Amino acid sequence: MSRLFYQTRLPRPKLDRAEGIYMWDVTGKRYIDGSSGAMVSNIGHSNPRVLDAMKRQMDSSTFGYRLHFETESSEALAERAASLAPEGLGRVFFVSGGSEATESAMKLARQYAITQGQAQRYKVISRSPSYHGATLGALSVTGYAPMTAPFDPMMHAMPKIPAPRAYLDGLDPDDPATGAHYAQMLEDKILEEGPQTVLAFIVEPIGGASTGALVPPAGYMQRIRQICDHYGVLLIHDEVMTGGGRTGRFFGAEHWDVTPDLICLSKGFGGGYVPLGAMIARDDMVEAVLDAGGFIHGHTYAGNPLACAAGLEVIDEIETGGLMENTTRMGTLLKSRLGDLMQRYPIIGDVRGKGLLLAFELMADRQSKAPLPAGLKAFDRLVEIAYENGLIIYSRRTRGGLSGDHFLVCPPMIVSEPQIEEIIGLLDLSLSQFMAELPSDLLQTA
Repeated sequence: MSRLFYQTRLPRPKLDRAEGIYMWDVTGKRYIDGSSGAMVSNIGHSNPRVLDAMKRQMDSSTFGYRLHFETESSEALAERAASLAPEGLGRVFFVSGGSEATESAMKLARQYAITQGQAQRYKVISRSPSYHGATLGALSVTGYAPMTAPFDPMMHAMPKIPAPRAYLDGLDPDDPATGAHYAQMLEDKILEEGPQTVLAFIVEPIGGASTGALVPPAGYMQRIRQICDHYGVLLIHDEVMTGGGRTGRFFGAEHWDVTPDLICLSKGFGGGYVPLGAMIARDDMVEAVLDAGGFIHGHTYAGNPLACAAGLEVIDEIETGGLMENTTRMGTLLKSRLGDLMQRYPIIGDVRGKGLLLAFELMADRQSKAPLPAGLKAFDRLVEIAYENGLIIYSRRTRGGLSGDHFLVCPPMIVSEPQIEEIIGLLDLSLSQFMAELPSDLLQTA
């Protein structure tokens, strides 16, 4: 019996090595990392430039507590991150992961409101479904029942609005009226809660695990910015999954030219080499909080020099290697090939996403959008079939975690055209095997 445990009893082989988009277990079996882990390994595995940068930092120091020393790598990475952020967001706070980034953003927002004489503002509106992290604070703004329900008594419930799932609601995502429709739900919720009590709205520019690469409808991102401005509500962009170039821009919100007040960043920011994340904030917010006595928050490994050295080299690789351009090209190809699979398999009801943040959703009936029966646990079964075939993909349930099955196909940004075809070939094989297991009466209605 292993002394180590994770979420379930699901057994997995021991990892031997990883390189590029491939991973090998100790038996020699090869896997394609078709989801970049959990959308983390944006530049692929074992990048020699990143490893060299880490080795150089290790020869200097591996830890310097932030209250005792500044470090060259953390200062350099903060400068680089701020240079990539929208104008006015020039202050960086390092963390070790996405949940910490969400917590940091909410706590800075709260402390800033207090400095402005607005202590009555504490509510953070979010969407349902959504996922913003696993800690209790991050779970309070997460809309995903299987993850939140056990801990509801331990959390202060935060208000939610529906995610803009136009395809499920039968609305045209390209129509600005659709974007206005969903954005109006934010304004209605602010008014319902009392504008003077609402602190912030947190949103993923493109949906992650909970909504499966959901791209917002036309005008939505711009309109929610206007609404937040009108009511003095801070706008937090959760770029934990979309940041780091995965959508073809360094930040997902760049596709709509919208500037938030706070950005949460992790996953591809460190590329999976060392735990790393960041909160990027408006300069004036940070100055106000520091002037009031300081930011009452922090984590032991914040700004770890080894993590920051790795992160700095990850960004260099993304920019100098043309990986965002490659992401746009390969994402277009991969989305097209997923569309081809949709034509072949009637249970694929939707293909969506941007860049290499892509997903497809299984449905019993495309016309009615009826999901597959929840008891089939398709979100588990197809992942397991693909894994046996040597392809790693990532799944969740679309409809609040209770039903609907979507699958994220998000290979590293270094992926090539032949490797895209390799991924599609294994996915085709896996879908065929999955279809063969479905009840015959379900197939007749699909």
